Amino acid sequence: MDWATRKVLSCRLSNTMYTSFRVEALNEAIFKYGKPEIMNNDQGAQFTGKDWIAILTDAKIKISMDDSGRYPDNIYIERLWRPLKQEATISQLRGGVFDLSGL
Repeated sequence: MDWATRKVLSCRLSNTMYTSFRVEALNEAIFKYGKPEIMNNDQGAQFTGKDWIAILTDAKIKISMDDSGRYPDNIYIERLWRPLKQEATISQLRGGVFDLSGL
């Protein structure tokens, strides 16, 4: 998500903690919109893994990580996903909320 515009730049859906789908989304966003100056992440394993970090460092993108428990820093992402987490099923999500053809 672009913090300035609140635009979702790329999205994938998975019910696992595997990082490959996140890396694909990151690569897609960089390809479509260019590399950002700074990437802000939380400290989850998916954002501290070697594949994720390698893409950012190879592209010379500065990495900013929130302190543990800093949910306000993720408020826009949480607002995006809240109704989907509470109301939608996986089959509904695959049916059209996002282009999930890669799943």
